[in-house]
Amino acid sequence: QVSILESGGQSVQSGGSLRLSCVVSGLNFKWASLAWFRQAPREQEFVAAISPEDGASISYADFVQGRFTISRDNAKNTAYLQMDNLRPEDTARYYCAARPATRVHTVASEYRYWGQGTLVAVSS
Repeated sequence: QVSILESGGQSVQSGGSLRLSCVVSGLNFKWASLAWFRQAPREQEFVAAISPEDGASISYADFVQGRFTISRDNAKNTAYLQMDNLRPEDTARYYCAARPATRVHTVASEYRYWGQGTLVAVSS
């Protein structure tokens, strides 16, 4: 059984930083595409994704604009999302998703396994 557990969300002021973590179990982590999505009041948005194995291929949403960094530690079965220069519009629940893969995936419907999310609130 696959389990995904996110952590690291909290309330911060505009311009602040957070690091989200995503621990995955029950899946061959090294050969998994990993992604972060967020659920704002209006819609679900793709945030970032990283390819399997060495994470050589990374994709970001346009709104990231160099503020976020996705990474992975295969030894710890953990993915991270470092978020800097946070803005109020980044307020959302952030979800980690995983799927067995040989390349990076950026579409939500292509991900089978999801965590429960972690809440990020950015105040102005």
